[in-house]
Amino acid sequence: MKPYVYITRKLPEETLAELKKIAKVEMWQEEDKPVPRQILMEKAEKAAGLLTMLSDKVDEELLLQARQLKVVANLAVGFDNIDVDAASKCGVTVCNTPDVLTDTTADLAFALLMAAGRRITEAAEYVKDGKWNSWSPLLLAGTDIHHKTLGIVGMGRIGEAVAKRAAGFEMNVLYHNRRRKPEAEEKHGRLFYRTFEELLKESDYIVCLTPLTPDTKGLFNEKAFKMMKDTVMFINVSRGGVVDETALDKALTQGWIRGAGLDVFREEPIPSDHPLLRHANLTALPHIGSASIETRLMMARLAVKNIAHVLQGLKPPAAVNER
Repeated sequence: MKPYVYITRKLPEETLAELKKIAKVEMWQEEDKPVPRQILMEKAEKAAGLLTMLSDKVDEELLLQARQLKVVANLAVGFDNIDVDAASKCGVTVCNTPDVLTDTTADLAFALLMAAGRRITEAAEYVKDGKWNSWSPLLLAGTDIHHKTLGIVGMGRIGEAVAKRAAGFEMNVLYHNRRRKPEAEEKHGRLFYRTFEELLKESDYIVCLTPLTPDTKGLFNEKAFKMMKDTVMFINVSRGGVVDETALDKALTQGWIRGAGLDVFREEPIPSDHPLLRHANLTALPHIGSASIETRLMMARLAVKNIAHVLQGLKPPAAVNER
């Protein structure tokens, strides 16, 4: 019998051809809502492989019940929805989809920076709502992007790609990372290292790209927002849990910062009555960092390949843990 694989979101059939040759594949069919927890638990109990999304919680409870499980492939770079330690103890390989979404996510990060800084979505709604009755010099005036100082928190592959885009706008790029880059790389990329506090104080735009870990949870809190310039634009395209949303709401209300652009939230999807959404100077997106057709298809193919390799006893292209 072929091993059973369960996929928690509907993917294009053309991305599954390789996997269907070696496995019986079942897929959650409802596009507008996630697979319920109880159904995921039931499917996992008989699955050799799971292809999951960031919103699917793969915790110790599920892993202990899934006795036949060999691999969990997350359709994302991040994997904070998966208990990797518990998976390793259970002999389950955890995989992700790095590299293929770097440039696409960097595009979105910079687009969000520009949209927030120049008030693009606010201006678009202004027109659609019939409010554009005349022209005035400061009508929906935003803030310049060129020649400003960009602070990147989390200088991995995506951070480096964002820095390249900033170079085209002649921005001064500061960065903070757990590990400082070699001097040669800093010079080549025209990057300037700063402590976290220094970066907060000096930047005109701050882009958060750090992964969610125990050390980064709530990193951007009330103390951090108070350190920033009152003209700063704060952008988060990493994980919602890195930001204390109550503190951000207060920062926007009190005018500690000029505005923000968020592609991620602590709880997703964010409810329409969330306090943050009442701010006109907040640009909110529904976690679309890697959402281009080309990139999502590449991510799906890589996730499928990860599962297929493990089920065939081969080394997967992108394993998070060692078995």
